[in-house]
Amino acid sequence: MNKIKDTIFALSTIEGRSGVAVIRTSGNDAKSIFSYFGIAKIPKPRVAFLSSIKHPSTKEILDKGLVLWFPAPNSFTGEDVVEFHLHGSRAVIRETIFLLGKIPGFRHAEPGEFSLRAFENQKMGLTELEGLADLIDAQTQIQQRQAVRQMSGELLNLYEDWRHRILQLLAHVEAYIDFPDEDLPKELSDNFLSQAEDLVSTLSAHLADKRGEIIREGFYAVILGAPNVGKSSLLNYLAKRDVAIVSDIAGTTRDIIEVHLDLGGYPLTITDTAGIRESHESIEQEGIRRALERAKNADLKIIMFDATSENPDKESLKLIDENSIVVINKSELANSPLPIANSPLPISIKTGAGLKELLTTLENTLRERLTPSSSPVFTRERHRISLEEARTHLNNFTNALAKNSPIELCAENLRLAARALGKITGKIDVEEILGKIFSSFCIGK
Repeated sequence: MNKIKDTIFALSTIEGRSGVAVIRTSGNDAKSIFSYFGIAKIPKPRVAFLSSIKHPSTKEILDKGLVLWFPAPNSFTGEDVVEFHLHGSRAVIRETIFLLGKIPGFRHAEPGEFSLRAFENQKMGLTELEGLADLIDAQTQIQQRQAVRQMSGELLNLYEDWRHRILQLLAHVEAYIDFPDEDLPKELSDNFLSQAEDLVSTLSAHLADKRGEIIREGFYAVILGAPNVGKSSLLNYLAKRDVAIVSDIAGTTRDIIEVHLDLGGYPLTITDTAGIRESHESIEQEGIRRALERAKNADLKIIMFDATSENPDKESLKLIDENSIVVINKSELANSPLPIANSPLPISIKTGAGLKELLTTLENTLRERLTPSSSPVFTRERHRISLEEARTHLNNFTNALAKNSPIELCAENLRLAARALGKITGKIDVEEILGKIFSSFCIGK
């Protein structure tokens, strides 16, 4: 990520024909584009001003639109920012961007560079910026709500509170480093242990709640069962389109087929898999292996049986656990109920019987598993890794303190724990992760 403080510019709305296009500039020389484009006066800060935008050489009017001025530090980036809200003509956008690139000291922004500057100017923390990125990518209501909470600083405030508590404990421990010949009073040692153990317990409870990652990435369900039980037909019904080939020929589905759905505002990724059976055909064997592998990692398994079978498929029965919804398809052709526990749901994809009940069951499952708590939850793998690192160092601190290890060693474990939390929020040098985070942003953000 280029750190040279040029004045940057970019199109901040979608490329192509549109009603309105926003072109944003940020940097020390942003203010100069008013005179460059023939704008007679500088508008009042944060007040939209209607003006003609003129070619700097020919003085020909390029467009007429709104101009906004955000002087530093009261802008998104913390720098001087100017925005043009123009008509979304490809010709207008192309010409305006071209002319901006002609100004000395101006250059096109890199992906996420506006947000990077907001971080560098302490306008937002890393978790807040990640929340902003998640909001831009949100496809369901629950994803939008979680992103807004994180963008509003809930996660930042939580981790900073924990980090502050660790640093306070560290300060008390370090007070005894200057007195190496004196034993730490037992009541003080017990108090330090109690504080650290409380933090470990708090971090462990936070790590156990994986809803944030699941909401951000999507709840993952996999459809399993023997060949020809109707797995592909069910996927097509849920997707409301033909995404999988449906055939009476057993073993039609060989590979994994995924669709992403919005079910009642909850993100659901659902997968059709190869029918599970004994097979000597190499490609089908690979499909079955992949199906079983997906079943291990799924948040939910939808296990299907054929109501016309005399006995339930044994391989499918082995997959049933507390994380399963069991359905029996072709219920309109059933002579007698299949002997399956787990309260199976009879459905008929052909007639539509039981499908509304299945959708309700799926939606209720998502609601029970994903409804956010009042406390913020971590949303990314990098959060989890740093939280586990902080917990490990806190455990090392309690073990060292219990063994009467040198006070310097105890203090170092606390210092490392605070550093691990600081890597999440950006309160320490996090150069190694900045590029990864901001490269996922769009150019104009």
